[in-house]
Parts: sequence; C-alpha cells; structure tokens
Amino acid sequence: MALNRAVLTIWYVNCDNPAAVLETEPKADRGYGRKYLAQLNPLFPVTPIGQFPLNRSAQADDHEFYIGGYPGVTVVQTVIHADKDSPLRLSELNPKLRQALPSEDVYACAVNEKEGWAGFAHWHHGEIKRVFSGTRYELMEDSGLPLTFENPYWAGDKAEPLGGISLPFEPRDLMEEAQRHWLGVSIDNEGPDLHVVGYAVDGRPEPKVDTAPQVKSVSQLTSDAAFKLGMGPSNADYDDYESPEEEPTTSTSENFQRVLETSTDFAKKATIRAGSFLRNATDRARDYIADRRNR
Repeated sequence: MALNRAVLTIWYVNCDNPAAVLETEPKADRGYGRKYLAQLNPLFPVTPIGQFPLNRSAQADDHEFYIGGYPGVTVVQTVIHADKDSPLRLSELNPKLRQALPSEDVYACAVNEKEGWAGFAHWHHGEIKRVFSGTRYELMEDSGLPLTFENPYWAGDKAEPLGGISLPFEPRDLMEEAQRHWLGVSIDNEGPDLHVVGYAVDGRPEPKVDTAPQVKSVSQLTSDAAFKLGMGPSNADYDDYESPEEEPTTSTSENFQRVLETSTDFAKKATIRAGSFLRNATDRARDYIADRRNR
C-alpha cells in the first residue's frame, strides 16, 4: 500500500510531567501559533480560523494547523504527505517540522482512518527511540524496543484475532495507547479540554462572524419592559402579569406601540396598587392614634 497522507499530531515536551500541565486545561493564544508558523515557514499566508478544544473537534485538514502552546508542552496537528510514489514513514518525518521547537522529547502520532493506518514515533534529544506504523494487514515500520504498554496488544489481548498474517491489534488503538502513556492523559472526549487555535496557510480569508443584532419578539420586549418596571412573574405583588399574544405578521411600529401600551397599563396597575397601600396604611395609623387618645 502506497500511503501518502495522514493526520499528524506532534507533541514537543520539555517537562517531566506533561499530564500535570494538560489536566489544568490551559488556554491557547493566537500569537504563539503565529510565531510557530513564522518559524516553520515565513512565507505562510496565515489566517486564524477558530479556537476550540483539540480533542472535541474535527481533525485538521490540508493546509491547516491546530496549535496549542502550554507551559513545557506544545501540540500541533496538521496533515502530512509523503513524496510522490513513496510510502509515508514517520521515521522520515520532515526535520523542519520535527525540530520546529527545541524539545527534550518529541512524540508523533499519525492516522489515516480511510486506510486503517496509524503510527507513532518518539525522539529523545533528536535521536529516534521507537517507531511503529502500519495497517492490520501490513506492517510498515517497527524499530526500537517495544515499550511495556505495548505488551497486551502484541499478545492479542486487545482485539479479536483475524487470523493469517494480520496484526493481533488495531494500529490506531496502539497509537492512542502510546499517546496516553507519553502524555499521561487521554486525548479524547473523556480527557481534559486541550485548547488550540486553528490556522489556515493557503491564503483563505478569515471566517466572517455574524455580528447583526438579534431581533427580539414582542413577548421578549414586553418581558424586558415589565422587568424594568418591577413587575412580572418574578415580582410576587404582580402575579396577574400576562404576556400578550404574539402576532407573527405585526409590523415593527405596531409591536413597539403594543409594548408602550402594555407598559402603560402595567404602570397604571402599579399606581393603583401603591395608592391603595398608602390609603390602608393611613387609615391604620389614624385608628391607632384615636385608640391611644381614648385610653
């Protein structure tokens, strides 16, 4: 199989406990990603395309980079391609990408879901320590000493056997286990949010954000007016508040007039209630004074 495309997630790690960093769900900023891309290729026409959790979004597409820079840990997701007529090999990952940031450890995890291919690689101080890649039916790379977490997979304890020369596990499962082992957290919906900023480098325009004000319904306008007057369901003294029926074809001027009329009606009610309260209070005070004089 001449695999020539995969989604790559690469981790640049310069701390002893990346899990402690990632579990805090650190934020990402645009400036850091721009600096990374400028160093990778100063000629990139960089366009921000959004900010979102890496583990709760669609994967990066061609000419896209999802970047999160955290204390001691940087993650970048993008799409990589092999040279024409050559298979994709993680051990031959573009040195410019692998060395984009000075790092003690670099972990690369890649997947092509359509082909059922996945792989992972680890470099320590620039020296490759472990690399694996392939499909269930074709092993492409397998060098370096297998790590302890790999044992149950090679023993066939993690997947149903398919027989023949097939691998006893799904390569993507092993790749995800390697990522969990190295980072100390799951990079999925059950793990912490890993905030990244997305960039396109193909010259596309920045997505437009709809900033048009929302038009409120008649009932919402009436409710807002009632709240400002101290009336409505939230005020126990005005439990007879009712919203007028909404007419879908009413013009804007008619809607506004109805709100004014309704608000005026509420104000009248408030005045009547207030007057009644004051009269009752006055009567009670007068009776109290008269009673005191007669004693």
